[in-house]
Amino acid sequence: MTATVASKLLPTYARQNVTFVEGDGSWLVDASGARYLDLFAGIAVVALGHRHPAPLAAAQAQLERLWHVSNLYSTEPMQELSVKLSDRFGGASAFFCNSGAEANEAAIKWARKATGRTEIVALDGSFHGRTLGALSVTGQPAKRAAFEPLVPGAKFGLGQVSEQTAAILLEPVQGEGGVHPLTPEFLSEARALADGHGALLILDEVQTGVGRSGSFFAWQELGVKPDAVTLAKGLANGLPVGALLVSDDAPVGFEPGDHGSTFGGNPVACAAACAVVDAIDDALLAHVKELSALFVDALSARGLGLLLAFDTERPAGDVIAAAFSRGLVIGSAGPNTIRLTPPLTLSLDEATHALSILKEVL
Repeated sequence: MTATVASKLLPTYARQNVTFVEGDGSWLVDASGARYLDLFAGIAVVALGHRHPAPLAAAQAQLERLWHVSNLYSTEPMQELSVKLSDRFGGASAFFCNSGAEANEAAIKWARKATGRTEIVALDGSFHGRTLGALSVTGQPAKRAAFEPLVPGAKFGLGQVSEQTAAILLEPVQGEGGVHPLTPEFLSEARALADGHGALLILDEVQTGVGRSGSFFAWQELGVKPDAVTLAKGLANGLPVGALLVSDDAPVGFEPGDHGSTFGGNPVACAAACAVVDAIDDALLAHVKELSALFVDALSARGLGLLLAFDTERPAGDVIAAAFSRGLVIGSAGPNTIRLTPPLTLSLDEATHALSILKEVL
């Protein structure tokens, strides 16, 4: 490992003692020139691999034209991205922001405005972000305790759905909560409960969306269409972007002045995102499923597509450190849970190499 350059950062992360300076495909390079195979992809963000030529060229071209004009005006990349995402969803309108937490904040506000109700039902173990609204509907007490009182109206568990429920908010796969996929039956029950009580069904696909599940949206794998979906992480392959997509069949909710984001819909990020959406084709999705089966068989992993995890008897931190010392970057989703979120473009040879290192470590 290389020593970290002196900095003045607030201690919000327990960072490893390494400084990365370059990325290429599924590989990272640190300040000393050492190479690491990346099976974490910036926590499921660098979906097409580092410096993928398509979003790189799109962002570079947009940088030469226009960086920012504010949402008081339209830009071509923002308009184009909204149409591409609508086509993938099957008819939806988009609100663009900068992160998954912001997308979930927008979803909560939209649901409350559209229904006139204030309660949001989420699940124990869920994770929807660290801003106050998103944290309020995150079902992990340890993350919530230091910042209470939070926004009122959060309930946890489908048994809490009532006539006061504005929306049911679910992750198709609980990522930060240990990588636990919902079953099609569970999601169907949530859909029925929402419909029966006049509530909305929102899927947080910040981590599962944009091809990571083996379909563009994870709900397509599970067979239950939501009223709205949130996206972020892999959407622009590393540039900050988030999105709330509201189905054409759902209430509009928002009016001008109800919500906003100064940097939301940034032309450079949206140009890169357009290139990413175009790159998520049938061939790449088939590759995701092939790699997923390889990792599941080799590691007895759980999850969906290339959002995978497995439990270990040793602390996850020890396994991560041992893998890192052998040139492999992996992550965690709990004290004894290893999380794998590699680039969707990881090659079979790279996957085999990663598995050989993991078998050594384990």
